[in-house]
Amino acid sequence: MSFDFGPAVALSCRECGARYDLGPSFACLECFGPLEVAYDFGTVTRAQIESGPASVWRYRALLPVPADVASKRNMNPGWTKLVRADGLAKALGLKSLHVKDDSGNPTHSFKDRVVAMAVEAARNFGFHTLSCSSTGNLAGAVTAAAARAGFDACVFIPADLEHAKIAMARVFGGRLIGIDGTYDEVNRFCSELIGDPLGEKWGFVNVNLRPYYAEGSKTLAYEIAEQLGWRLPDQIVIPIASGSQLTKIDKGFRELVALGLVEDKPYRVFGAQATGCSPVAAAFKAGHDVVQPVKPDTIAKSLAIGNPADGPYVLDIARRTGGAVEDVSDAEVVEAIKLLAETEGIFAETAGGVTVGVLRKLVETGKLDPSLETVVLNTGDGLKTLDAVSSVARPTAVIKPSLDAFRKVN
Repeated sequence: MSFDFGPAVALSCRECGARYDLGPSFACLECFGPLEVAYDFGTVTRAQIESGPASVWRYRALLPVPADVASKRNMNPGWTKLVRADGLAKALGLKSLHVKDDSGNPTHSFKDRVVAMAVEAARNFGFHTLSCSSTGNLAGAVTAAAARAGFDACVFIPADLEHAKIAMARVFGGRLIGIDGTYDEVNRFCSELIGDPLGEKWGFVNVNLRPYYAEGSKTLAYEIAEQLGWRLPDQIVIPIASGSQLTKIDKGFRELVALGLVEDKPYRVFGAQATGCSPVAAAFKAGHDVVQPVKPDTIAKSLAIGNPADGPYVLDIARRTGGAVEDVSDAEVVEAIKLLAETEGIFAETAGGVTVGVLRKLVETGKLDPSLETVVLNTGDGLKTLDAVSSVARPTAVIKPSLDAFRKVN
């Protein structure tokens, strides 16, 4: 059976380079390494991209999707704001800072980007159900995309997720199954379900569709470069959950250079984790190439993956580009959420607090150059993680409805 994946021509193993036909596969049969999409790009121009829709589909010539993808029923995510953050820059002592605010996507997180790619793969392969293991945002993105595209949905989450994320994932219909365990345990369960007749016609967006799904994160790199006037930033701070977003942003930057769409220049990639789930940061600081799994314990539940699949590749990129991987405490995450809100009017979820908190720490420790153009990612809306800031975001005063009462607190 032939599939239409646009410029994509094969799946390639990141470890040994073995190549496979395009299909719902995610692991190399030779070495069990992860598979990713390989391309044969034609000529791609800035004008061609700029004439496209204000969504991820403006980059369809660089993605594993058919040429007519924009005409199909999907969520049309992407083309979110790149905010010039002069207030935050001043507070942190930076010369030039932008926030890539991905809370403007349809379900208010960057996960809409990756799910859009998975939906197209699911259509190609004839799956009838979309599924995933999720720390929260992905569950909502999958159930929403399934509702829009006409798929059934059944998603799996740790049962102790934030209430707002649980409600959002459920409101779009489909089945939402809470599992008494960590995300890593949920993910292992989904891997088992793929091999069971129950999951035979299911597209697990971050398992058997993972090579296609992951390519959606490249669109963050494409947008940042285009929104900066077709140039790469000097430095970028990216949150780490599985690590896939960071590795694909780096891949996107390198593709733009190879295609001549941006000038080749050095850029530094920094990874951000919460201290309560920071296996990649710990490996980076110790000089290790192997990431030791941990049991997550942090308010940043969207980043709470104790055994990140792309951890070793994150280490390679941080070291290759002269960046670093750093972590911040839950208290610093809350402080950073408030700082971003108070300086830029952007309400970030806890993952955004992690990136801004790490950015501040990198500046204070001299690991990040404050004179260079820097981009920091906010990957989700703060309304999803209200509990994290509820203790520090209360009324400044409670008074009787009188001018005298107000004068006493004013």
